[in-house]
Amino acid sequence: MNPPLIPYLQPGRFIDSDNPKVAAFAAEHAKGGDERERAVSLYYAVRDGVRYNPFQNFMADDAYRASACLERHVGWCVSKAALLAASARAAGIPARVGFADVKNHLTTPELTAKMGTDLFVYHGYAELQLDGKWVKATPAFNLALCIRFRVKPLEFDGREDSIFHPFDEDDRRHMEYVHWRGEFADVPAEDIKRVFSETYPALFNLGPTATQRQFA
Repeated sequence: MNPPLIPYLQPGRFIDSDNPKVAAFAAEHAKGGDERERAVSLYYAVRDGVRYNPFQNFMADDAYRASACLERHVGWCVSKAALLAASARAAGIPARVGFADVKNHLTTPELTAKMGTDLFVYHGYAELQLDGKWVKATPAFNLALCIRFRVKPLEFDGREDSIFHPFDEDDRRHMEYVHWRGEFADVPAEDIKRVFSETYPALFNLGPTATQRQFA
């Protein structure tokens, strides 16, 4: 085993690849003749098998944990990225999570009201090491959501980075990356909580019933 890759193959507190349900999910969906094909299969299983909902109880650790995202079949960018990374590790593919601050020029009025801004800090994505290089994969928005909002769905081929499109299907400005925060072996949940509580006090304090809010 390549020593520098060991942290990206081991289970973490939030990227809990040793969780039995995560392992079963990986075994079911990591299909293909080689590592790249298995990674692509896992990407689509997470992208479309878990519904995106930005309304979360951000005070709770489970909002950031891969296994909780899988159990609920609902998540947001960070927990879905954690799930993809955990599933990849369970399938023997080195994986980590990364973060960036992005401006969402098409965010919904309700979400803007809760956030007070169109800047999304700590947007999460996964990175998988395939064919000797790290490749970004962003499984946040499920296909049904993209169709509803006329947002271009993100595809992933295991060769090129899969990150948000700058424009939507109608050529309106969509996502703009403004700051990269780097990649991590596990979700830096305490840092995210601190920044969220400072940046989005109303959104951060939605509480235990947050996921009952229907996005889209």
